[in-house]
Amino acid sequence: MAARLPAWFQRSVLARRWVTFIVMGLAFFVFGASSVNLFFLLKANTQFLAEHGWMAVLDGGLRQLVELLATGYLSVAAYVVFKACEHALVHHLCDAPKPHS
Repeated sequence: MAARLPAWFQRSVLARRWVTFIVMGLAFFVFGASSVNLFFLLKANTQFLAEHGWMAVLDGGLRQLVELLATGYLSVAAYVVFKACEHALVHHLCDAPKPHS
């Protein structure tokens, strides 16, 4: 069974096309900004921790790793919001209009 979006998100965002479009754009920019060079930063951080061990942890390497992982999850969440908004807009544009009775 597929999970449903929270009712407040459907009611507040997806019910209005213009709000859906704005939220989709914001989610796109958050995804882009939070994922730029994320892979390279993670690689450099793990290499720093591996090469310098406990000294790297004391210099904040472990905290930085946790922050990078949190940024990655923020990026994923923004992508999911983007895809939900995209799905709603595409279905609105492509679905046949319902006949009026």
